Amino acid sequence: MDTQALRAADRAHVWHPFTQMRGWQSEDAPIIERGEGSLLFDTDGNAYIDGVSSLWCNVLGHRQPKIDAAVRAQLDKVAHTTMLGLSHPSAIELAQRLVGIAPRGLSRVFFSDNGSTAAEVALKMAFQHFQHSGRPQRDQFVCLRMSYHGDTLGSVSVGGIDLFHTLFRPLLFDAHMAEPGDAADMARILDEHGDRIAAVIMEPLVQGAAGMLVHPPGYLRAVRELCDRHGVLLICDEVATGFGRTGTMFACQQEGVTPDLMCVAKGLTGGYLPLAATLATEEVYRSFLGEFSEFKTFFHGHTYTGNPLACAAALATLDVLESDRVIEGLAAKIDLLGTLLAEHVAPLPAVGEIRHRGFMTGIELAGFPYEERAGHRVTLAARERGAIIRPLGDVVVLMPPLSIADDELRRLVAITGESIAAVTSSGGMTADRRAGGRPALAARR
Repeated sequence: MDTQALRAADRAHVWHPFTQMRGWQSEDAPIIERGEGSLLFDTDGNAYIDGVSSLWCNVLGHRQPKIDAAVRAQLDKVAHTTMLGLSHPSAIELAQRLVGIAPRGLSRVFFSDNGSTAAEVALKMAFQHFQHSGRPQRDQFVCLRMSYHGDTLGSVSVGGIDLFHTLFRPLLFDAHMAEPGDAADMARILDEHGDRIAAVIMEPLVQGAAGMLVHPPGYLRAVRELCDRHGVLLICDEVATGFGRTGTMFACQQEGVTPDLMCVAKGLTGGYLPLAATLATEEVYRSFLGEFSEFKTFFHGHTYTGNPLACAAALATLDVLESDRVIEGLAAKIDLLGTLLAEHVAPLPAVGEIRHRGFMTGIELAGFPYEERAGHRVTLAARERGAIIRPLGDVVVLMPPLSIADDELRRLVAITGESIAAVTSSGGMTADRRAGGRPALAARR
């Protein structure tokens, strides 16, 4: 089908995620048919820089030769086999590799399908761990305000973004919500309810879907110490922050923290195929061991758990990260990104704050009524200039592939600045913005 026929069929049949479909009908969004490196190409042959790594997962770019080859090789063996009652070499090797690069003390790997299911697994493991350990009263959870851990009901229960989650509250279990970055507030909650808490769940260092909210240095370490003091498990959701996004393999390694449970997905397969994992300590794992008649089994699983094609892609992703020393080379790119943001974006009058940690950037536009959809309009302007970016409300997000070339990174940030300027050059700004207030560059590298 040509582009117009594809677009008509899309409008007739496809229901897109996080999209108001009435508005979608009037927009001619690109239809992507191929990729190469940091570029995406639509059915009309237009090229775009992939400024959000295809929803934060494509860490090494598109058509990465070693990942392509690994998936093809696995197709010559077997495309799918269940992990229920069976195993296969790729899953075994991947589990071993993940334990080898994870924070020391995480020794067991439970595979699932995506970030939301990885979080569900962690919540259920934490709850069941205490049921088996003679402490059934520990059946509550603490999360952070503006947290996001996925869209299934368990993960939504520990989500704190009202726009996404409020409607579903009648279906959810209650969770205590702590103020992000405020160790004293976390201490207050654990002092008051610690004997009932099973786990604290948090995104380490950066809350992605909240608009790239950056935690102050030492906050993660303080939460770990509070959890230890109260006998509470710590769940670190590294779905967005893992695999180099904050400058190290996993964000929690920057503060020397080992969580009791750690969730990974997105970049695990280089963005090629759905795969997630929940890593656990030996202590958590051992609480599930027993005789069959004790029913300590973790009764949870997915059809595509540990899919061989996905595991092959993940192994190749880890190989490239290691052989090409991708993470070791990030420091220079992170510094370049900070310099470019300061040059092209920070001086713009409509920019209220830039939140920047590693390769995760949120640019907050100030003073625009919600219904004006300033962030969305910036993404449309960026498309016209050759870049794909996405907003979180009026926060414009940049999260390019770690492998992006310096010249492409320069072009991406320049396009972002040009697009913000084009959309916000007239109207919508608050009085203090018009008076020349300066934005803050909240960069923690």
